[in-house]
Parts: sequence; structure tokens; C-alpha cells
Amino acid sequence: MIGRTTDAGSYRYRVSVDPLDVTQFDSLFNFRDVGGPTGHDGRIVRSGRLFRSDTPHRLAGADRTAFAAFGVRTVLDLRRPYEVDRDGRIPDFAGLTWRHIHPEHADWAENPYQPGADLARYLADRYADLAATGTAGLAAAIGLIADETNAPLLVHCVAGKDRTGIVCGLTLAVLGVSDADIAADYALSTAGGERFRAWFATTGKTLHPSLPPLRCPEEAMLLFLTELRDRYGTVEGYLRHAGVTDAQVAALRDHLLA
Repeated sequence: MIGRTTDAGSYRYRVSVDPLDVTQFDSLFNFRDVGGPTGHDGRIVRSGRLFRSDTPHRLAGADRTAFAAFGVRTVLDLRRPYEVDRDGRIPDFAGLTWRHIHPEHADWAENPYQPGADLARYLADRYADLAATGTAGLAAAIGLIADETNAPLLVHCVAGKDRTGIVCGLTLAVLGVSDADIAADYALSTAGGERFRAWFATTGKTLHPSLPPLRCPEEAMLLFLTELRDRYGTVEGYLRHAGVTDAQVAALRDHLLA
């Protein structure tokens, strides 16, 4: 795949030129290829194998055609059941399988963000809560990604920044990608949040008041990964605690590292 090198803060990564750039979607605001950064032994995370996005249920017309060009075989939907019922699933595509895995976690409305509070600290605490209560779901999600027959795979939630950010962050960490590069990829969702907010404003609806700003400060992901290691020793240690097997870790590296 043809690519170019792009700067995002201190992070230099490979993004695909062909077939599309994220900004070419009108109804998908936080789509990108996870491939590009360097992992174990200097091996590059392969492009065209794992994608992440906000919910793709709005895909239609030109956006549907554009999405089909990526050849996604499996869609991993991390949303809550009521979110799926409310918005619907990704439209049907030939050869595409939809898998719904919801990592159990408390509704953020139970612990709403307080304006002016440290956003990175608030997000890192919510991510830690999800890692504590959603072990079975996170292990199932990582296991699905580890199975090469499911690739190319798209993982998404609602905004594509929190639950999706955790699953992608854990995956990249197991692949040996540095925390700095993982956090830089996570921070790219800030721009996606801005695009989503601009579109949402045209619908006449209002965002739930308990939700934090749609920003992804790098520090939030750095805190989450650091504190996960403080408790479990390594990210792999956490995933093994959650139920991910050695064979799945090996398979993840085999097919996602070039």
C-alpha cells in the first residue's frame, strides 16, 4: 500500500494514501488505519489490517462506496446494547460479519465530568474502571482481533475514542508500540470529536450533559497504561488476567506486525 509519513506531535507514523483519507467521509468522523507505528524488533504495524472509527451506522451513498474500498471483513462493535438498539448496526456489506462485544462498565452518568476538572485524570480513571469490570469483553475483543481470518477488521464504539481507544491501545501495547506513539494515535480522536460535534450541531439534538469534552489528551492514555502496569506488571499481564491466551498474543503479533 502506498503511504506517506505524517507528524502528529512527537509521533511520526505511516498513513495510507490509497484508497481514502479520513476527511473524505461525510458521515464517519473518526476513521483511521491503526497501522504504521513501530513495534517489537523494529517491525512495523501492518496497514490495512486493523481500522478504528466512530459508529458506522450512518454509512450511505458515496460514503458506503468509499468504506467498501477498504475491504473490511469483520466489524467489532463495542457499544452498549441500548446504543445498538438506538442507532442501529453498520449497513450490510457482502462478506462482512458484525460482532457485538460489550465490555461491561458503569455508565459515565454515574460519575459525570465536572467542568474545570483535570480531563486527563478523569478519563484515565474511567478507563481504569472499564479495565476492571470489562475484562471478559476486552479479552474477547483482543481475541477477535488476534484471529487473522477476521482481518481486515474495524473496531468502533459511539465516538471511537474511549472504548475503541482502550482496545486499540491494548492491542498496540502488546505489539510493542511505545506508549508515546499509542498516546499520539489516541489524541488524533480529538479532531474526530470536533468533526462529530460540528455535524451533531446540525441535527438539532444536544449531547448528554454528563459527557466530558470530546477531547483526547495524550496524558489520559499515558496515565492509563502506566497505572495498568503498576497493577499488573505489564499490559500482557493484564490481558492474561483478563483471559487472553499466549497463543492469541502470538497470533496478534504474527499477523499485525510486518
